[in-house]
Amino acid sequence: MAAQAAIFPGQGAQLVGMGKDFADAHPAARTVFEQADQILGFSIAMLCFEGPAEQLEATDIQQPSIFVTGVAIYRAAVAAGVIRPDQFAAMGGLSLGEYTALHLADALSFEDALRLVYRRGQLMQQAARASSGGMVSVMGLDEDKALALCEKVASAGRIRPANFNCPGQIVLSGEKAGCDAAAALAEEFGGKAVPLKVAGAFHSDLMKPAAEGLRPVLEAAAIQTPRCRVIANVDAEYHGGPASIRDSLYRQVFSPVRWEACVRRLISDGCTEFTEFGPNRVLTGLMRKIDRNAKCANLSKAADLTPAA
Repeated sequence: MAAQAAIFPGQGAQLVGMGKDFADAHPAARTVFEQADQILGFSIAMLCFEGPAEQLEATDIQQPSIFVTGVAIYRAAVAAGVIRPDQFAAMGGLSLGEYTALHLADALSFEDALRLVYRRGQLMQQAARASSGGMVSVMGLDEDKALALCEKVASAGRIRPANFNCPGQIVLSGEKAGCDAAAALAEEFGGKAVPLKVAGAFHSDLMKPAAEGLRPVLEAAAIQTPRCRVIANVDAEYHGGPASIRDSLYRQVFSPVRWEACVRRLISDGCTEFTEFGPNRVLTGLMRKIDRNAKCANLSKAADLTPAA
């Protein structure tokens, strides 16, 4: 039997209405949203279900909202008998999705994970406001060409690869002037650039103040060794004990997200079936570009929870 992995999306997957159909139809999902509201002291459920979109898109709201929705979908799927927690040989998530994976692998309690992602979002938003940063998606370049492009525009502003999402899709992050220069020169390197509408230069050195702010929160969190393998964004290696998890999550804030490498590592280690839990179908789309032979189911709507035969 093929090994299976559970995967969870990161920032950018949000949409108004996410999770509402699960909460309406499944008490297990509704309980997750109710617990989140109590922990945060405001209604993350209302923001997920009703918006407004501009508030849901704020970094400090996006991160907890996507985390809570992913957990709610997973809990509903378990309660409905669609999945079993022990059926997954490994878990992983893109950027903040890594926290969802760690929580559902029992490395972090729901409360600690939620407080971490909420604080992480606040700190990243603060760091973004304190610097003039941006991000630009570049299609058609490999890592070497992306690095060469960054070196070419370095005099305009610091910039470097921040997300290795799938073959031919790399996101650059850094100072706004560097992003503008990279977008203008991408075609010269054989690529196509699309500036992203984001609050700041995520997963770049401009986020180091956010990482430093997150460090004491990570130290205060009760972290356990995961019950199953959880892959780390920073190096595509599996998380170890509490100390290494804290260090990896600290570095993740300002380090490139190597999602393609994470998926390829999972596949090479035997995981050929994936299930994405979360709003939209972002990771399912990336999976098709990484390895079309890998199966990827998507649970993003309550209608997807067809009872197991």
